[in-house]
Amino acid sequence: MPIKISNEVKYHIITFGCQMNKSDSERIGWVLEKIGCQATDKISSADLIIINMCSVRQSAVDRVYGLIEKIKPGKQKIILTGCILPPDKRKMENRVDLIFDIRNLSKLPFLLKLVKSENKFANYLSLSPLRASTFSAYVPVMTGCNNFCAYCVVPYTRGKEISRPVKEIIKEIKCLIKKGYKEIILLGQNVNSYQGKIKNQKSKNLKMEKYVDFADLLGLIDNLPDNFWLTFITSHPKDLSDKLIKVMASGKKIMPYLHLPVQSGDNEILKKMNRGYTVKDYKNLVRKIRDKIKTINISTDIIVGFPGETKNQFNNTIKLMKWAKFDMVYIARYSPRPGTVAANLKDNISSEEKKEREKILTDILKKTALGNNKKYINKTIEILIEKRIKDNSFLGKTKTFKNVKIQLPRSTKSSKGQKALDRFLKIGRFYKCQINEANVWGLKGKFKTLRKNS
Repeated sequence: MPIKISNEVKYHIITFGCQMNKSDSERIGWVLEKIGCQATDKISSADLIIINMCSVRQSAVDRVYGLIEKIKPGKQKIILTGCILPPDKRKMENRVDLIFDIRNLSKLPFLLKLVKSENKFANYLSLSPLRASTFSAYVPVMTGCNNFCAYCVVPYTRGKEISRPVKEIIKEIKCLIKKGYKEIILLGQNVNSYQGKIKNQKSKNLKMEKYVDFADLLGLIDNLPDNFWLTFITSHPKDLSDKLIKVMASGKKIMPYLHLPVQSGDNEILKKMNRGYTVKDYKNLVRKIRDKIKTINISTDIIVGFPGETKNQFNNTIKLMKWAKFDMVYIARYSPRPGTVAANLKDNISSEEKKEREKILTDILKKTALGNNKKYINKTIEILIEKRIKDNSFLGKTKTFKNVKIQLPRSTKSSKGQKALDRFLKIGRFYKCQINEANVWGLKGKFKTLRKNS
């Protein structure tokens, strides 16, 4: 039911889940500010609390329940959106004031009785986002998923795949470049499935269009002028083409970084997960990528304790981890999600065993990640400065998506040095940095010069 709140509304957005949810929250903020609402950093001072939730894991759902219990009923309005499974929606209907589908974002002011008529957009992604960063931007190219992996809720919460028009994406990115953005991150549940259309410039018929796949789109963006980095998430191994690898290898702005979720190192488990590839397929793909892109940084996702996963099957995942030498692995303990195929399987791996398996993989990651990071020592590389931290150091990242803590030159301790620092060192710009130390989760270095690259 629509709810009514007073004018001059203060709002606070709380985001759970992936980068797509973060991007959606930027659009929620834009919609609310467009009608005069004001953002507040404090939950306690907000009239309207929007929770952009994620039903991918039970732990995230539990955090939302806990959060709702802390909010004062009646004094603050709670709005729920995001990736919400039907069972979770039914359980929360009586706990919040409004639940709306993120795809209906343009209708939110109308549902809140803040406007008299609703805005209609063909796709909510056409709405402008209220950017959280002044130099790094998420740009969704598609939403939804058609894969129906056995453990995943996305097809049930996001719906079928919908690709944004090529022209709309390019226009948004050109605007970002003009404003000085230095990192563009393309988003999609499976970017490899992107399908767009564009006018065929070679055809005499002005109405003729040609199909644009993700490799084509990436190439079009890479050819845009100015100095910026370009990357994307997430790729499905079964859909990552030779054409895309070729575009990545030849791209001037494309970051040599790839998130390529494997989920398991055992063929039987992969089949039960409905992943559509074998361990051999995945390994051949990794070999091909590393052969074409020598500096590539590959990260992955792995689920431990999937229903029926035996110790031998888990050992196969260990073997793959040791072979692949991933730069980063995001390890999740399996939790059944209502409505998915895997929810019909017996969750027969104890929580203690899942924790132990997670620890084993984490220990392997620490060794391989440290080994990979040590290769950067004594190298001078370009970094993007992201923020300043308390000890007067800076945090940044390499083009291969490695975190770097940068130490300031001794000369900056003087008053003259501080003035030079304030003049030349800017957040969201590129600088040269010499790496002098490596640890498991990142690198440490020092500036070669305070002169900006861009």
